Amino acid sequence: MARWLGLARKNLAATTSREAGRGGPYVCPARARARRRSLGRHFRAPGGRWSERGADRRLRTMTEADGLRQRRPLRPQVVTDDNRTPEAKGGSSFSGRVFRATFLMLAAFLTIPLLGALVLLDSPIDPEPLSFKEPPLFLGVLQPNTKLQQAERLFENQLVGPESIANIGDVMFTGTADGRVVKLENGEVETVARFGSGPCKTRDDEPACGRPLGIRAGPNGTLFVVDAYKGLFEVNPWKREVKLLLSSETPIEGRKMSFLNDLTVTRDGRKIYFTDSSSKWQRRDYLLLLMEGTDDGRLLEYDTQTKEVKVLLDHLRFPNGVQLSPAEDFVLVVELAMVRIRRFYVSGLMKGGADVFVENLPGFPDNIRASSSGGYWVSMAAIRANPGFSMLDFLSERPFLKKVIFKLFSQETVMKFVPRYSLVLELSDSGTFLRSLHDPEGQVVTYESCRSNSRIHTWASLAVQRLRVHCQREGTSSIPLP
Repeated sequence: MARWLGLARKNLAATTSREAGRGGPYVCPARARARRRSLGRHFRAPGGRWSERGADRRLRTMTEADGLRQRRPLRPQVVTDDNRTPEAKGGSSFSGRVFRATFLMLAAFLTIPLLGALVLLDSPIDPEPLSFKEPPLFLGVLQPNTKLQQAERLFENQLVGPESIANIGDVMFTGTADGRVVKLENGEVETVARFGSGPCKTRDDEPACGRPLGIRAGPNGTLFVVDAYKGLFEVNPWKREVKLLLSSETPIEGRKMSFLNDLTVTRDGRKIYFTDSSSKWQRRDYLLLLMEGTDDGRLLEYDTQTKEVKVLLDHLRFPNGVQLSPAEDFVLVVELAMVRIRRFYVSGLMKGGADVFVENLPGFPDNIRASSSGGYWVSMAAIRANPGFSMLDFLSERPFLKKVIFKLFSQETVMKFVPRYSLVLELSDSGTFLRSLHDPEGQVVTYESCRSNSRIHTWASLAVQRLRVHCQREGTSSIPLP
């Protein structure tokens, strides 16, 4: 402390020596004033004013204890937004400039290739804007449940992509993704027909391998099958005989059939009504067909006696499942891309007429089959959640965004964004909603395909499922599920 007092006296003397004319070392006036202000913070006159004489007198008489009391403690500086050190004029700190430069370089690195892809790459689709109504609320009959999660898997790891189902007695038949028509009986899988040849491992193999889709039982113990690439066939599963009724290479009214999908047959087996989903897109490009919404689908009629083919409905957007009414006076055809079901009258006073059977469905409908109540089972390929978000509804009115997506991503990548939600809906004979079966997480049933009579057949990619639910009018029904 004594040393500090001596230094303070020396500083005060040096500060005033030039002005008092007493000699001493030269001190710059500005530095002298700064020293006096610094000392003034510790040596104030009684009235609060600082004076050199008073400071010198107090400094000479100050003891060590007084100096400790007068000295202000050093307080830590708290940095806030108000007292933050101002940045250099005209710029920021070095680290901030480095960060911005790095960010801009990364943005350019990502943006330039993206812009180049958008300009140079061609989109595989040329969609048109489509407008849908707000989806129905998932309330009442559509209230979510977990009935489909109670399914029991059958023939697990024995079937690859089973689609439609037909029954002859207690024997079931279906078509699979490896190009076969198989018989399912007593827990065994047996091949009864194959329409193509070659390896059937990938989606690109389908045109050569074949892809059986719609399948129905005829009146004489035979099966009628449509292959997406090969045409319309009649199969005798007991004798392993295959008969080609109509080749897909045959143009109908000047247009080829690129995507045969489903069929329904009259009880006498004379008339076959079937759908051609597109004359442009094949089955392996079904997602492109859905996103483009091409209106080149048709509902056709084949006469097994005269071999004639007629176009009943044209300009359909992705027609899919088809089902005759119990009285066989009209045919229902699912129009997947328009989330509705159309009706075409094949007999009676309305013969040749068409209307909308039901519209604004809670999902994008796939297949349709008759139910034992006189109505129809309809499976949804994807739902339109309400409340919730439907990606397909969102994109329907934004064709430019669809084109951009398919410039940058494959069909497989886009499908990963479709929610894994399974929904089966029962309609009355007038088209009203009767009940619904749900699998909200897609745990057991990831995709539904087709329903038949009082049994619901729902096929997943590798398994046939069975579900038992309680129905007030039908008792306990066994529901095989895809």
